[in-house]
Amino acid sequence: MTDLPLIRHHIPDTVLAAYAAGSLDEAFALVVACHLSLCDTCRATVAAVEATGGALLEDTTPAPLPPGALDAMLARLRAEPDDAVDDMLEDPALAAKPAPIALPASPTDTAFPAPLGAYAAASAETVRWRSVGGGVRQAVLPCAGRAKARLLYIPAGTEMPDHSHRGMEMTMVLQGAFSDEVDRFTFGDVEMGDEDLHHTPVAEAGRDCICLAATDAPLRFRGWLPRLAQPFIGI
Repeated sequence: MTDLPLIRHHIPDTVLAAYAAGSLDEAFALVVACHLSLCDTCRATVAAVEATGGALLEDTTPAPLPPGALDAMLARLRAEPDDAVDDMLEDPALAAKPAPIALPASPTDTAFPAPLGAYAAASAETVRWRSVGGGVRQAVLPCAGRAKARLLYIPAGTEMPDHSHRGMEMTMVLQGAFSDEVDRFTFGDVEMGDEDLHHTPVAEAGRDCICLAATDAPLRFRGWLPRLAQPFIGI
């Protein structure tokens, strides 16, 4: 946590407002939550947005329910089969909590931000990395919604494939650093990408880079080899 004052790349206010309103996909909300756990500046912005939203709600005149609304809702609940709720609770897809990614050996001893604990355990040591080629590894995290979240392990000095984007991407550095055509990103920094960003991230020499990335659409790779591998690695 001593790196907090060095965070230079923050999350835009519009995204923080969407997070405060609960309208972000889980994958993006996870990145925001991890960044907030390290960043006083963005945490203060979210607090201000939440305070403003609360004040607006207090000033809003309650709208009366139409006559019979309560009775209609109770009637719908009574009409449900008795075992409907039990079935829902027993549905593994609904009842199961995201399974922590289990264990083998780890390339680092980096501790993750606390919000990652429910998704990938507490540190890189407990992540089940899968190779995606060139020494790069990934671990896809269990998230609901259209957007996907993954941890990326990039060996020091490794250049990622040249690519652009079809949607939004948020990439937060958890260890090491990378640079691209935009800037240099270090621990706690978040790079925002969209259709206008075309870049070739390079992990900085000296220490392997670990990132948490969320995307809501496949990347556009320029090289033929990454394009061939894309269906198998799901990026």
